[in-house]
Amino acid sequence: MSEKEKYYTDSQEKVARFAKALSHPVRVFILDYLANNIDKCCYSGDMAEELPIARSTLSEHLAELKKAGLIQGEINPPYIKYCINRENWEEAKKTMIQFFNLKI
Repeated sequence: MSEKEKYYTDSQEKVARFAKALSHPVRVFILDYLANNIDKCCYSGDMAEELPIARSTLSEHLAELKKAGLIQGEINPPYIKYCINRENWEEAKKTMIQFFNLKI
């Protein structure tokens, strides 16, 4: 069996990954909350108190943001402290700026 031909560039795949992570208002809220938190990191329980959703739903949204590389978690059982992954955040900004600067 031969390798499947790749149709999308790495840049296109990055745009799609970041766009998917930003495609829900709860995820946008989480990123905004983390970016504007005094400590720049917080526990998921803190965010759960701010959102009208179940903790399990919050966990799913946090997992999606983590999968995209936009946040990172520090495990301190039984808690996980989340913060913006600054390196990947900068990459996401550059990637999205380049995408939105495409000539149409």
